[in-house]
Amino acid sequence: MLALALIGLAGGLITGISPCILPVLPVILLSGGAQGARPEDGDGTRASGWRPYLVIAGLVVSFTVVTLVGSLLLSLLGLPQDVLRWAGIVVLVLIGIGLIVPRFQELLEAPFSRIPRREVGTDRGGFGLGLALGTVYVPCAGPVLAAITVAGSTGRIGVETIVLTASFAVGAAAPLLAFALAGRGMAERLAAFRRRQRGIRLAGGVVMIALAVGLAFNLPQLLQRLVPDYTADLQRELAGSDEVAEALDLGGLVNDENRLLSECTNGAAELESCGPAPSIRGISSWLNTPGGESIDLDDLRGRVVLVDFWAYSCINCQRSIPHVVAWDEAYRDAGLTVIGVHSPEYAFEKEARNVAAGAESFGIEYPVALDDSLSTWTNYRNRYWPAHYLIDADGTVRHVAFGEGHYDRTERLIRELLRASDPGVALPEPTDVADETPSAGALTPETFLGTTKQVNFAGDEPYRRSTSAFTLPEHQPQDSFALDGEWSLDTQSIAPVADGAVRLRYTAAEVRMVVSGTGTLVVREGDETRRIDVDGVPRSYPVHQGGDVRDGELVVEVSAGVTAYSFTFG
Repeated sequence: MLALALIGLAGGLITGISPCILPVLPVILLSGGAQGARPEDGDGTRASGWRPYLVIAGLVVSFTVVTLVGSLLLSLLGLPQDVLRWAGIVVLVLIGIGLIVPRFQELLEAPFSRIPRREVGTDRGGFGLGLALGTVYVPCAGPVLAAITVAGSTGRIGVETIVLTASFAVGAAAPLLAFALAGRGMAERLAAFRRRQRGIRLAGGVVMIALAVGLAFNLPQLLQRLVPDYTADLQRELAGSDEVAEALDLGGLVNDENRLLSECTNGAAELESCGPAPSIRGISSWLNTPGGESIDLDDLRGRVVLVDFWAYSCINCQRSIPHVVAWDEAYRDAGLTVIGVHSPEYAFEKEARNVAAGAESFGIEYPVALDDSLSTWTNYRNRYWPAHYLIDADGTVRHVAFGEGHYDRTERLIRELLRASDPGVALPEPTDVADETPSAGALTPETFLGTTKQVNFAGDEPYRRSTSAFTLPEHQPQDSFALDGEWSLDTQSIAPVADGAVRLRYTAAEVRMVVSGTGTLVVREGDETRRIDVDGVPRSYPVHQGGDVRDGELVVEVSAGVTAYSFTFG
């Protein structure tokens, strides 16, 4: 537990000195620090000033609570994931107005008039201000907090997760507390500050409202892009250490079933021994089994088993699946059982009919477990799409491979285990499926269109659910997209209000677009125009197919009735 706390504290400290704290520093300096200067009493002593500590305490509390249970509660209530952030922005505006207009402050404090200590953060208190800052500060996260957020959103919250999160929050807030105390000390030492408390209040209110407006228009993101992240190397070193790798499994993910999986090396050239295979658990339903019956790995002793984690709209999985299908067809009669564990990334990937349609389109005939709650994914401590776990006839994991590539190596080890299980087995010739794994960094990364996951929107407008009108920018960088027309933006998808267009600049040999609904896509690239009819559940449609990887630009006109999720590249 102490190790978890120290890891969380270290991760928080790194985040607390990173460029993402820059937008909140003026608020901390003026409203958390200078405004908390302790005036001298008549006898020459100083009155107690708790404001800096209250502001940081409120930030730690909201930071921890929002990170752990915010996403889960919003999902249960069916609310957008950015509700708490917007609530924090509104509170910042209200507090800022209260600092500028004392009468408005009195109105804010009226509901708390019966509470003995009624300061709500606009003046001598500060806890309310800290609570608001914590909600807008949550997105400022490194790899440690990112893993904690996943645990919170899936409900895996235990003592270890709470310790890790709370220590992270304390670490992230410590530099801010130091800054607030420095601001208070400066205000106390300089007579000009003590004489101008009203001016400090006004300045604090203006800065707070400015921060809220900047957050509403995502201006801090622009600042963070302009300022190099001088903590990036520290974060990578922390995330790459063995201690943190274990901690990022969040305690509850490591159990007696999966503890020895750490003994396996990703993509090892030789067979290894990594403990008994974890069970397949929490499956909502099965495809391609008699009557939808479930499969227990214990019942497969004597056979070699390949567990393949995938998602049907994942482009990396789409390039990997032909190899898995070929292995199933070639070695099923020789003693191999392939089990596909479909672990969804999108909400629409939880629909059984969508997965069934995807499996049929890929020619998958082996059993597929629908792991909608990510229970099996968690039990295998998995983090990748695709991921292959090779299990011998005695039920021991002998090989793991994450991501694409090295298919010849995996097939060689499959054949080795089949011979070990049955020395007299007659094996067919190795399969001959082209390895289309792209070179690292050679292609445009998968481009998500929903508001919560997009990272490469190149338009001039803020990309959020309240934005509806878009125009194509004059200049658009490589590996980016922009919108034109009226669009309705959701957390995981976008849809044109009437007809809209997406301009994409890419580097790839193949571009596919994941869409659903009923309508058309009109693809314009150079002098070529192609029409694609869309009908049915979400699946990927080819919008560009070429022989070689190259830089390109295309415009996809999307008709009303079509919902778009992402672009994938090959």
